[in-house]
Amino acid sequence: MLPRRTVSKSIGPTCPFAGSCEVSKIQRRHCPACRLQKCLDAGMRKDMILSAEALALRRAKQAQRRAQQTPMQLSNEQKELIQTLLGAHTRHMGTMFEQFVQFRPPAHLFIHHQPLPTLAPVLPLVTHFADINTFMVQQVIKFTKDLPVFRSLPIEDQISLLKGAAVEICHIVLNTTFCLQTQNFLCGPLRYTIEDAARVSPAVGFQVEFLELLFHFHGTLRKLQLQEPEYVLLAAMALFSPGEHLPKPRAFCCTTSAQTFSSLSPSTPGLPA
Repeated sequence: MLPRRTVSKSIGPTCPFAGSCEVSKIQRRHCPACRLQKCLDAGMRKDMILSAEALALRRAKQAQRRAQQTPMQLSNEQKELIQTLLGAHTRHMGTMFEQFVQFRPPAHLFIHHQPLPTLAPVLPLVTHFADINTFMVQQVIKFTKDLPVFRSLPIEDQISLLKGAAVEICHIVLNTTFCLQTQNFLCGPLRYTIEDAARVSPAVGFQVEFLELLFHFHGTLRKLQLQEPEYVLLAAMALFSPGEHLPKPRAFCCTTSAQTFSSLSPSTPGLPA
């Protein structure tokens, strides 16, 4: 069985010495034309020669297989940072959605309650949404204050990073409660729908188009079936992504290895589908 030649069809090799090059172990790379002709004389078919596009595609697939077979290893600094992030998440954000019930939720938000009457007052729902949004931001701040690498930054940088990332982190973590089947957020005994958000949107200035895009984002992210460590690392990457006028913290470089951690960490309990 003759090996497939790697000579590119598009090159069209020519021999500078009238086809008289000696193809030996030492000289075989010096003249691709004579090397190819020797293979053809030995019986190799011309259709076994790969085009430049096919050769590039094969090499890309080989590189992908090698990357999958040899997962990247995290450094000790990265592992320590990830454990710190997971601990802070567990203490401050892991159970915050079950606490939404403490903020005077309207009765229709309870999962086993009847649907919302059309003429029900919207003010209690607006008040509840305002309370839980404030609560989530407070928990995000507590989460960041529990990270030594974040506390080591100048206070001005901490404020800038929080202003830019707090809402994004809230939605990343909130995605763990999103149910793909019902398109609802299931937070403990409470259920939030796009209709609930649409009812309060005139009061807070949201457009319906924004809500549709937001729910589409949550559905797309939920389909990735991320585990808790991956959600936490996404939140950290959102937090430590520098702005135009901020230096890149060292933690940002560590968190860019998020995709490798799931293969190194113990499996976490499944999140709601």
